[in-house]
Amino acid sequence: MKRAVFVPLLLLPALGGCINLGLGNAKTPPALLTLTATSRAVDGSTIIGTPGTALSVIEPGAAAKLEVIRVPVTIDDARVAYLKKAQWVERPSRLFQHLLAETLRASGKRLVVEGDAFTKGQILSGQLLDFGYDVRSRSAVVRFDATRSMPDGTTQTRRFEAGSGPIDADVGQVGPALNEAANKVAHDVSDWIG
Repeated sequence: MKRAVFVPLLLLPALGGCINLGLGNAKTPPALLTLTATSRAVDGSTIIGTPGTALSVIEPGAAAKLEVIRVPVTIDDARVAYLKKAQWVERPSRLFQHLLAETLRASGKRLVVEGDAFTKGQILSGQLLDFGYDVRSRSAVVRFDATRSMPDGTTQTRRFEAGSGPIDADVGQVGPALNEAANKVAHDVSDWIG
């Protein structure tokens, strides 16, 4: 009985050359990109609110080119590539949701939560249209169509856009430039929300 269990285990090393389990074969970039809010809530700060007064920040939808952890490079109106050696720690739409929520929290004006746990209050959602490098302008571009839904059913939309450049299509320049542009958009959204 013990012999039957050990035989399949002995065959596992032989299978290593036949199949790819994705373990150790993928080339990992030297560093992963993330977003860091330039405005942060103060450590120990407390904001009290109710479901009716809270602001829920929902992960925005995203254009198909942003549904991956790679950084898109817009070559022209019809072509998109991806920046070499550049990857996000998670999807750009999720990173941008965290950045928006943290920037709004830093204003200290209202209770801000992520997700739809407090859907009785205001809801901030939208569509992330661009979040990458544009070859034509040589800049990092963030474009966000924000949607603000009020408890009374009123809905407002507004487009926000920021660019940072001119820079080269290099991960060492594009990462910080995207962080700068994303923070600019987040601050503009915060001013709009009030």
